[in-house]
Amino acid sequence: MNTIIVGTNRPNSFSLKVANFYQKELAKKGLETNLFNLQDLPDNFIANDLYGKKSAEFEKIQLMVTQTDKFLFIIPEYNGSYPGVLKAFIDACVFPESFYNKKACLTGISSGRYGNIRGVEHFNGVCAYLHLNVMPLRIHISQIKQELNENGDFYKEDTLKFVNEQMDKFVSY
Repeated sequence: MNTIIVGTNRPNSFSLKVANFYQKELAKKGLETNLFNLQDLPDNFIANDLYGKKSAEFEKIQLMVTQTDKFLFIIPEYNGSYPGVLKAFIDACVFPESFYNKKACLTGISSGRYGNIRGVEHFNGVCAYLHLNVMPLRIHISQIKQELNENGDFYKEDTLKFVNEQMDKFVSY
């Protein structure tokens, strides 16, 4: 199973728009994916699903994570790194079977200039600790508000080139 993780719980996020684009384009390339938006975490997630306890709602999420072989993380920049909710999600998942020796692809986005380079590197360190094997091609999409058209599609030639290269590599990874 392949799962795209929207790395924020912000409503109507650009991360979700990017994840939807990836899901649609990966399907055209023959790779079916699930999409998990961190906005869909249980409302009481912090109180009920960390440190060994698991709610029935989170158990369904945990099953999806456990059954996933390849993850594609869309990671927005929050305060020079990645969102805390993404770290809390990783912490809530059972170790080692959630991520150990599985594969991941990382895409950073930001409204600023650098496409969340720092946050993706921070998250890469977490992946290394989890033995989650990160695909070498990580891309960083800056100025995200100017990259997507009204349909939520990338339209700039250079961005499409890099996104398609990353998706092709993810399909074969």
